[in-house]
Amino acid sequence: MKQQSLSSRLTYDRPILLGEITSRIGDRAQTSTQQYGKRPYGVGLLIAGVDAKGPHLYEFQPSGVTMEMVASAIGARSQMARTYLERNIDEFEGASREELIQHALRALKESLSQDKELTIENTSLGVGGLDENFKLYEHSEIQGYLETTFENKGDGEQGEGMEVDS
Repeated sequence: MKQQSLSSRLTYDRPILLGEITSRIGDRAQTSTQQYGKRPYGVGLLIAGVDAKGPHLYEFQPSGVTMEMVASAIGARSQMARTYLERNIDEFEGASREELIQHALRALKESLSQDKELTIENTSLGVGGLDENFKLYEHSEIQGYLETTFENKGDGEQGEGMEVDS
């Protein structure tokens, strides 16, 4: 990826589009599935980024298939998170940054076992966007997000539209 990004910058004087580099990674992984003696890649990825065309999220599967998604989850126990995201997908387009973060945390919570809770010890949150650099929130930095997202959990309702100061 680094070499392809550098090559695009030197050759065309512009960064490579995220969709193009994701497609190249998928093509490389897919050839491993067709050649005798080669093993397919054993890892899936969610590739998120912002390029000249705006923000993108791609799901890369070990077979080499890549798909652009609006929202996605991968890994063990991710089906419940994907179900949550599919049920709420209509709310994402007009949502604020804080509402999107709350949806992400709720989807993550859906993937946990029944006896588990999201805590500052087992949760990290990465946020990036058009007008902001990527930032990783961990430990005490995520406490405010967890509190506003799940503050009404005893009532069976989840906090909606709360502003979070960070």
